[in-house]
Amino acid sequence: MSITAIGLQDEQKIVKRSGAKPNDLLVVTGDLGGAYMGLQILEREHAVYLANPNMQPEMEGYDYILQRQLKPEARTDIRTTLEEMDIVPTSMIDISDGLASEILHLSDQSKVGFHLYEEKIPMDTQMINTAEELNFNPVIAALNGGEDYELLFTISPDSYDKIKNHPDFTIIGHAVEANQGNYMVARGSNELIKLTAQGWDAFLNKGE
Repeated sequence: MSITAIGLQDEQKIVKRSGAKPNDLLVVTGDLGGAYMGLQILEREHAVYLANPNMQPEMEGYDYILQRQLKPEARTDIRTTLEEMDIVPTSMIDISDGLASEILHLSDQSKVGFHLYEEKIPMDTQMINTAEELNFNPVIAALNGGEDYELLFTISPDSYDKIKNHPDFTIIGHAVEANQGNYMVARGSNELIKLTAQGWDAFLNKGE
């Protein structure tokens, strides 16, 4: 099923993927990776059911990440919040295909690079605990899981004081010149790890 939405808006209020500039701050709403780990729990319990239909699913303790997978909510509230804070993003995209993939989309459209800080990526405690239980790196889930439907956007450095302490937003990096590339700065070591798109790509995954 394919859906197309068409609407009208004042051109000055339209935020595209192509407006980020070097030194802009990279900001994300909410937390990441929960939907992916919720999917892992559903797939685990489905496998158990197939092996033994008499077994009851073990869903207790996974309520938040299951909700993130089964009942995603678009962050339509953020537009009003940003208006009230007098913040106009320079670029924006939703996180449906994974954080790394969406950063690369903004990079391509805005002709800039991005440096993302691993220690700044917002992750829920339940997501982290579940990832560790399943021997999965929670940072990988946050980078490549997708289906979180949070918003990723850039703002001018002048807006830093307005947004730095707001509970809905986390500053996770900044834009750089395009020739500096797209990298994650590793926690502790400051090693630069090249960002690659490993989330869902509708064109690469045709027929799946």
